[in-house]
Amino acid sequence: MFFRKRDQSISWIIVFLGNPGLRYVNTRHNTGFFTADIVEKNAHVRINRLKFKSLTATANLGGQRVFLMKPQTYMNLSGGPVRQAMRFFGVPLSNLIAVTDDVSLPTGKLRIRRMGSAGGHNGLRDIISRCGGDGFPRIKIGVGSPPHEDYDMADWVLSKLSGDDERLINDAAAQAANALESIISKGVERAMAEYN
Repeated sequence: MFFRKRDQSISWIIVFLGNPGLRYVNTRHNTGFFTADIVEKNAHVRINRLKFKSLTATANLGGQRVFLMKPQTYMNLSGGPVRQAMRFFGVPLSNLIAVTDDVSLPTGKLRIRRMGSAGGHNGLRDIISRCGGDGFPRIKIGVGSPPHEDYDMADWVLSKLSGDDERLINDAAAQAANALESIISKGVERAMAEYN
């Protein structure tokens, strides 16, 4: 069997996708980390314990005990830490939630998906590849698309936020923090109806 005996104290894992280090602070690709900062404040915890190559914390969200993760492996290698945590706690793929940026959504637009492809997102692609499939909910926060087609996508997602874009994305991250609790307490379909 893939999973160890389940640790009954952890029923969900939430992974916030981003890149570690000062170079990536306040960039579009770190939208997942913005959400983690809000969840941290709302849940009165510190996501600062190093475990599974991630900064982590345990918190109560939506009436459940959840494990919060900010992988420190860089975006493209997020799946390894998530797989380790899933195996350790015995949490099934359906009880994993990923919070990430999305260039296909307008800036500040929130979208919850029950499952699905990586949609070109390398962090999601690595999780899907290493953790057994795409059957997990995800919360996507729109960071907009580059201003013109010749603009390099990597430069775009790693660009610093400012002005209206920063405000819209921070507002969406606050909504995403609330949506996490809704998914856990009411189910993903109800959360989709409420937030999409």
